Amino acid sequence: MLLTEIDHVAIAVRDLEAAIDYYQRAFGAEVEHREIVENDGVEEALLKVAESYIQLLTPTRDDSPVARAIDKRGEGLHHVGYRVDDCAAALAAMIAAGATPIDKAPRPGSRNTTVAFIHPKGSFGTLIELVQESGPAH
Repeated sequence: MLLTEIDHVAIAVRDLEAAIDYYQRAFGAEVEHREIVENDGVEEALLKVAESYIQLLTPTRDDSPVARAIDKRGEGLHHVGYRVDDCAAALAAMIAAGATPIDKAPRPGSRNTTVAFIHPKGSFGTLIELVQESGPAH
């Protein structure tokens, strides 16, 4: 089994502060990590749930994939991040199984992770992010 657990569920939002406030009031959730990912044109806030996260994402520029997704479909579920031990091996296995990669090779992600995205076309309508932790599993 290449998947070790669900790393995160990503939710695209227009107003990150309002989304964080909602999750704090509704669930008592606290932000564990916050980061601007320039390459992807997003700011993220990670709310820890057991060993996984809810990732709230907001675009930092109008041409980012998250901005386009919000414009096209509105706010809501954006992608699911699956944790893997070896991102390159998981990406190769998915391609061999017929997946359509967005990233042709793993690349740096937030939290000092290594990531690769799989297009929803070949994954039953779900955008998938493969996430390899850089350090020991937490």
